Amino acid sequence: MTEHVEPVQPDASYLRAVAAATERAVDTAEPIRSDFTGADKALCAEVERWVDGHAEDLVALSRDLHAQPEEAFAEHRSVARAADLVRCHGYDVEVGVGGLDTALRVGVGGGGPHVAVLAEYDALPGIGHGCGHNIICSAAVGGFLAAATAVTITGGRVSLFGTPAEEGGGGKEHLARAGLFDDVDVVVMLHPFSHDIATHPFLGRRQVEVVFHGVAAHAAAQPFMGRNALDAVVATYQGVAAMRQHMPSTDRVHGIITDGGKRPNVVPDRAAALFYVRSAEPGSLQDLAARIEAIARGAASMTGCGVELTWDDNPAYLPIRHNDALAARWAQHQARRGRTALPRGVVPEYLTGSTDLGNLSYRLPAIHPMIGLGEPSLSLHTEEFAAAAGSPAGDRAVLDGAVGLALTTVDYLADADLRDAVRAEFEAAGGPLDVATYFD
Repeated sequence: MTEHVEPVQPDASYLRAVAAATERAVDTAEPIRSDFTGADKALCAEVERWVDGHAEDLVALSRDLHAQPEEAFAEHRSVARAADLVRCHGYDVEVGVGGLDTALRVGVGGGGPHVAVLAEYDALPGIGHGCGHNIICSAAVGGFLAAATAVTITGGRVSLFGTPAEEGGGGKEHLARAGLFDDVDVVVMLHPFSHDIATHPFLGRRQVEVVFHGVAAHAAAQPFMGRNALDAVVATYQGVAAMRQHMPSTDRVHGIITDGGKRPNVVPDRAAALFYVRSAEPGSLQDLAARIEAIARGAASMTGCGVELTWDDNPAYLPIRHNDALAARWAQHQARRGRTALPRGVVPEYLTGSTDLGNLSYRLPAIHPMIGLGEPSLSLHTEEFAAAAGSPAGDRAVLDGAVGLALTTVDYLADADLRDAVRAEFEAAGGPLDVATYFD
């Protein structure tokens, strides 16, 4: 006889209270101001008209990617579709750069300041574009093409980089280690979200597989001759749970048991778990990782098991270091599209995740603003978000985002005072970090 009991659904009272408080905060938020003039207004108007004049093609690209989602490192059709649209405008596109088959690079202009516009196009297993990367890609393509029309006036250089496998694969870190960003001064990209936000925090993230090796034995006849690897995994899981009370509120640790043995009557001689470890600062991410490792080694000692810890099969992700001077220019250009890009802290900062853009932001100045899809209750990585990414709200985000990326790029190329401020802010925050060796 099989008895089925439905799970108890979580109460939504807290979420409703947070939503109400957020709505009040949004209504009273002060607009973001910029101390810089940026590019000539007439030039900005021309760039914006270019985007609106090519709206059909940009939206078609977004809808096409949305309808044919491809997962990390397998985005062959998606990158080809983006490259084809860029080639239609007369540019030579390289596909398969930096050692990644689905990476893309194209540039225009000569010497002087260099801005890279970043595109993502990988989707999630099962729910497709539940993170809206179809919007990211199409807005980036539009932003690059529109900004490219102004380079002969502003000088400098603008490039488009297609960066595969943001969803766990660390494509941007792979490309950075291959040297593709060595001559880039700033990087700009956007991400769809529930709200318009100029600078929203993203957490650094590491992952660790913990494998315990015990001694098999008959669990009934001679259990005393065994050393239970599953006990070590359970002790680790419980140790992590006990640690949560003593973590900063920004930090997150979540894990699963991937191997718990084969049969109940055999003491498991192998068991394993996989944990994601997230924190808001590079240093605190180092510390949290060390604490996880100590818990696992303690569990091995108390159960008499051996332990292997494998960190970061794919590159670790650093948190985002935002550049406020550059993000303020984004906010000004979103205002011209009827959007209010909120400052940091208005929308709860725990509504976040991790991204490999963080790795670039510790190498050079970067922005990663959020562009809203019109529904405050939307949550990333859900079927509801995937539906919104392929809706008219998603289409609008493509065009508004392309304008924002293009005009922020043109501002940087045209305004020497802005460039100085962007660089000074980056240096004041600590300057470049040796990302590739940071966790060694």
